[in-house]
Amino acid sequence: MNEALVKTNFNFPGQKSLYKGKVRDVYNIKDELLVMVVSDRISAFDVVLPRGIPFKGQVLNQIAEKFLDATQDIVPNWKIATPDPMVMVGKYCDPYPVEMIIRGYLTGSSWRTYKKGAREICGVPVPDGMIEHERFAEAIVTPTTKATEGHDEDISREEIIRQGLVAEGEYNELDMYTRKLFQRGSEIAEEKGLILVDTKYEFGRVGNQIYLIDEIHTPDSSRYFYQEGYEERQANGEAQRQLSKEFVREWLMKHGFQGQQGQAAPEMSDEFVHSVSERYIELYESITGENFLKADLYNVTDRVEHNINEFLKQYFS
Repeated sequence: MNEALVKTNFNFPGQKSLYKGKVRDVYNIKDELLVMVVSDRISAFDVVLPRGIPFKGQVLNQIAEKFLDATQDIVPNWKIATPDPMVMVGKYCDPYPVEMIIRGYLTGSSWRTYKKGAREICGVPVPDGMIEHERFAEAIVTPTTKATEGHDEDISREEIIRQGLVAEGEYNELDMYTRKLFQRGSEIAEEKGLILVDTKYEFGRVGNQIYLIDEIHTPDSSRYFYQEGYEERQANGEAQRQLSKEFVREWLMKHGFQGQQGQAAPEMSDEFVHSVSERYIELYESITGENFLKADLYNVTDRVEHNINEFLKQYFS
């Protein structure tokens, strides 16, 4: 049957563990490889929503693949191969326990915090008098802790170092890579008529070498505005046209859901699920400048398992 891929429970040769994140199922093979299956699950406010979004996993995986290839001159990354449209295989890395979030504009959660009167985000001072979606004079890095469940928490550079989560010298390297990656992503987006508004990066380590891991510049980890009309919309106090998951969050908030305790996620209609799928495909085509080729969803679970097994057989032969 044709369906979104919302869960996997494979058992591969050499498999040591399986980690199920909000969206990704990550298989540890012999402490040497990580096989990441990018599912069609969708999360918002750190909660996995009840229905999957067809083609979402393929969109995320293929955008991440393109940007990992386009930034490997800045920092080495974990990617080895993509044996299936929804799968990435890469180096087994020890992840840093923080996510490096960088913001070029005051929007999303940072705007919600600012609107409540905060003038400091993760220890970074923010000036008075800013309006929603306004560009910062210089992009700011606002890290969070990485929660295995529940909500990630904002944290400052100073607190990360004080708690010993990341040594100061390594944190400075992560900060440098974050800014260079954001600059590259912004340049690529600009070529396609988009603005990279904010994004997050995750890093890991093998020995003393830092690697960029996980996804990069996808609509799950990033927010994009359309360049055309940005200034006019700002001047007129209008909402920006954006390609990101923010429209899902806005839909949920309109239906009284923000991931708070006791709140139940609203029912997602077929029409809404289809519209989310189309928005993800729209971002893929906008940011890559290429047509999106939909993979066959017939027996998608079997397809993914087969392709991974074939790759592992060849890799370890």
